[in-house]
This record gives sequence, structure tokens and C-alpha cells, in this order.
Amino acid sequence: MLLKRLTEAIGVSSREDEVRDILREEVGQYASIRTDALGDLIAYKEGTGPKVMLSAHMDEVGLMITGIESNGMLKFRSVGSIDPRVLVAKKVLVGKDKIPGVIGSKPIHLQKPDERTHPIKIEDMCIDIGAKDEAAAKEKVKLGDCAGFATKYEAFQGGLIKGKAFDNRVGCAVIAEVLRHDFTLPVYGAFTVQEEVGGRGAGVVAYDVVPDVTIVLEGTTASDVAGIDPHLHATTVGQGPAITFMDGSVISSRPVVDRLIEVAKKLDIPYQMRRSTASGTDAGKIRLTRTGMSVAVVSVPCRYIHSPVSIASLEDFSRTVALVRGFIESLQEGGLEL
Repeated sequence: MLLKRLTEAIGVSSREDEVRDILREEVGQYASIRTDALGDLIAYKEGTGPKVMLSAHMDEVGLMITGIESNGMLKFRSVGSIDPRVLVAKKVLVGKDKIPGVIGSKPIHLQKPDERTHPIKIEDMCIDIGAKDEAAAKEKVKLGDCAGFATKYEAFQGGLIKGKAFDNRVGCAVIAEVLRHDFTLPVYGAFTVQEEVGGRGAGVVAYDVVPDVTIVLEGTTASDVAGIDPHLHATTVGQGPAITFMDGSVISSRPVVDRLIEVAKKLDIPYQMRRSTASGTDAGKIRLTRTGMSVAVVSVPCRYIHSPVSIASLEDFSRTVALVRGFIESLQEGGLEL
């Protein structure tokens, strides 16, 4: 299953090679493929009429090795936004050789009373790869290596799935599924790099492709968890794809949002509006490229993003594929006034 392969691959920002190789192998079977100097993977299916671009970032949040201690422990910093409280005792894979490690910290029984009252800071953690000393660690790891979470994909009850990096391997998988279909319009699939550290790849791709309309596919936060009132849920798992009207990086193109809603209703696809204006996506960079571009965001709701494990719904995933495909087909039939 493509989504399983994508989520289990390690692709911390700037180290997206493994994810890119999987997508190149898969999407290259039914689309032309090229890679730019930054590492973005661009798929293309020929057609006539306005250019449609589907964009999703390949990278995930993770860790970068910044020091090797005399006792063989690895010091690190986060790549992208990670809550330090989710890190302690988690298993990771370090570097290209995927050296297994565990994130450790001072045991609670050795902490001072005041240390127990606040979360452990990242600078007070380390990665233990079992090296006996600095020399042994340096045989396996070098400064600048990245580490990703060692989490396996798994399906479980209620049609839900759990795994790491659903932000944004679900978006990548949606595009791959959509590109299996043939369209009369020219359709681009942009798999971008370094979104988690500032949307760096998306602006480059948009400048290159110059699409007439772009749909950014994301795995977005679902806050339908214990202790959160329903009216504060950004999105809810199981209620269909989430359409963004505004977030911290972009105000979506209203005609594109309206068309997405129209298509969802016509095809009887359950959908929801993303009810939070916080955070940002690649849409922000795409919107401001060249003289401005028409863009909207469609997301698969995911609980616990930016952590070692997330939860999503396979039905939400398939509904997102159907919505995006239907949107492109609607442009074929009647165009879109932007």
C-alpha cells in the first residue's frame, strides 16, 4: 500500500530522498516526472486548457544531530515545530543507515522538585544509540544527520489508521491517487520539500509551473480529542475532507473554495470547513508567487500531528481523492472564473 510505504519512510525536512524515490517509482508509471535543484518532484500529465497544480509537501518534522558527547550520546535540535513533551522515551532512526536509537533524559527520581514541574527541554535530552563512547558513536553518526520517528503504519478499528508523518504523506498519497486518472486539462502534481521549515519548495515550484489554479493537499490538525469542546475542533476525524477559507499563511481564493463546496455537494461527498485560522501551509507561498496565484487548501483531518504517531480515517482519505478528482473534472466541463 502506497500510504504505508510513504508514512514509514524517513523524510525530515531537507532529507526527503526516500519519500521522493517512492513517489518517483509510483507516479512515474502514469505521469512524466522531473526534479528541480531544490529537490521538489514534479509530475505532469498533458492536456489542453488552464493548468491545474496539486501540491503536497514530502517532508516531516524531525530531529537533527548537533553534538556527540564523550559518552556516545547524541545531542539534537528539532527540525520543524515539535512539542518537547512528546519526545521522551520515543524510538527514532538516525541518518541514512537508520541507526536505531531512543530519546532519553534524566530519570524522574533524579530530578530536583522544581524540574518535575515543567516539561523537559530538548537541550536536556539526548539520543541513545548504544554507543559506548564518542568514537563509537562517530562511526555510525555524523553532525547534521537527521532522525525520524520509528513508527509503523497500522490499520485499526473504526476504519482508522495510525502512523507517523500523516502531515503530509496523506497529501502526497492523495495526489498520487488522483494522477492515476486521465484528464483533458494539463495537471501537475508537485511534491515539495521543506514545508515544515518555511514552505521553501512550494514557491519554487509555483514560479516554475505557473499554474492557473492550485489545490494544496494537507494532513491537518484534528482536535476532536478529550478535553476540547466541540466548537473548538479545528477539524473532526471521520467527517470528510476539510476545506480552508483562511489560515495563518493564506486567505484562499474564494471562487476555488466555492467550486470545491459545489462539487462536494453535487457528488454527495461529506466535507467540513477547517475551523481554525492558526498555522500555515504551502498555500501561503504559492499564493504570493509571481503576481499572485489562485489557490485553496483541502486537508485530511489527522489527530496528533507533529508527533511520533497520528490517527486518520481511510474514508476521509478516499473522500478527499474523490473531491479533488471531481474538482478537476468540473473545470473540464465548465471552467472557473477566478
